[in-house]
Amino acid sequence: MACRLSLRVAIKPTPSITRAQETIDLRGMKGTGLVMKGRHDVCIVPRAVVVVEAMLAVTLCDFARRAALIPGVVE
Repeated sequence: MACRLSLRVAIKPTPSITRAQETIDLRGMKGTGLVMKGRHDVCIVPRAVVVVEAMLAVTLCDFARRAALIPGVVE
């Protein structure tokens, strides 16, 4: 029995980029600059499909387990 799922997915923006950004130092209440260092991905789109598929698989297995459609591994 085959079925088709149709999903709508929302992905939050990447939290950090390496461009200099304007921010506020809350301790001194003064404007300052912020530059992130390290490896940060500007775009998750190339991996988004894989992440969504993996999470959907985990969620469907969880629902099937809760409905007793598949046996538990750990008792």
